[in-house]
Amino acid sequence: MSTFDDVSVVIEANIYFDGKVTSRTIIFPDGSKKTLGILLPGEYHFNTEAPEHMLITQGMAEYRWDKNDDWKKVGDGDEFNVPGQSSFDIRALEVTDYCCSFIED
Repeated sequence: MSTFDDVSVVIEANIYFDGKVTSRTIIFPDGSKKTLGILLPGEYHFNTEAPEHMLITQGMAEYRWDKNDDWKKVGDGDEFNVPGQSSFDIRALEVTDYCCSFIED
């Protein structure tokens, strides 16, 4: 899917890591939310509250759940799920565009 129809967009950006990661929240008519964002090259650590589904729409990155885990590479069209109440590291190897869906329990 390359577009989302009939959504609301929160104007204020989500800005993390001194502007190296930014996103915008979109809200669907049923109340579900997604964020569309960009990671600049670098390594970042995120904590999650709700489960998330990550889609890399453009670029190349690696992620891992724990510092002892191996990095898993993801690129254009690749997806991965993040459990709720957890954390993960993501390392953008180049400018990386993503869509994060918040999964309802």
